[in-house]
Amino acid sequence: MRAAGAVLWREGSVAVVHRPRYDDWSLPKGKLDPGETVPAAAVREVREETGFRAVLGRHLRRVSYEVAAGPKVVDYFSAWAASGAFSPNDEVDELRWVPFAEASDLVSRDTDRVVLEDFLAEPADLAHVLLVRHAKAGKRDNWPGDDDLRPLSAAGWRQAAGLRSLLPLWAPSRVHSAPRVRCVDTVRGVADDLGAAVLLEPRLSEEGYWPDREAALVRFLEIADGTGASVVSSQGGVIPDIVSTLADLGGLPLDGTPCKKGSAWLLAFRRPAPGWSTSDSSTGWPRLVAAHYLPTALPTP
Repeated sequence: MRAAGAVLWREGSVAVVHRPRYDDWSLPKGKLDPGETVPAAAVREVREETGFRAVLGRHLRRVSYEVAAGPKVVDYFSAWAASGAFSPNDEVDELRWVPFAEASDLVSRDTDRVVLEDFLAEPADLAHVLLVRHAKAGKRDNWPGDDDLRPLSAAGWRQAAGLRSLLPLWAPSRVHSAPRVRCVDTVRGVADDLGAAVLLEPRLSEEGYWPDREAALVRFLEIADGTGASVVSSQGGVIPDIVSTLADLGGLPLDGTPCKKGSAWLLAFRRPAPGWSTSDSSTGWPRLVAAHYLPTALPTP
């Protein structure tokens, strides 16, 4: 059984809900609906149980435990309470906003305490980048024209539609892309829904990245340091190096850097201190503190 939930936070406190069916205090969570992605389920369950619209942040952890129906696997995200209000409902009869440091004392399950420990390990208000590999565009050998102009295939357009539904769960404010048609078209729908243009990033294409890798990484960190979350669409020859290099610099262990077409890396950065200087390499740039791979934006079969 797959499920998803969140540590919902605002102004130094997190939401803990009381479920009368179990007579326990819990973080909001619930089972995936048929054909639903894990992040979408987290946002929906938060809305149904708490009444609040959640903007997702970093992935916290996956927990598993046994229930009567068998093993249950739950993915938890950090989530900011953007708007809404609580009303008692069929699943939850009370919600309490509890200071960060006190939430572990209220929840009933040890698994929720572990999730809260992960949440408290970093500041709640991190910067986020969704680093997307362009969707499927057929085989290069079968395209007679300029490879920069190779379009998405029918399967690629389906992946792009999935990303158009998935990526807004993090409320991105800007969309960047390597200047290739297949990269731009993968995220164009997200930009259209924002009423914004796709910002072209030549250094984040394969031909722009490797001749001056350091400058390309600096450009990526400049994007990460912007206001709000960002979407960046790039290529398979670039993304694994960006993720692994920034993870190494941040001391973040990773178990590989997969990069399927139409997939995304959810990257969370701790922002530099106010008054930072680029001359101080230890504190002058955002530091990667969490990286979670989203293998597909398409719904679960």
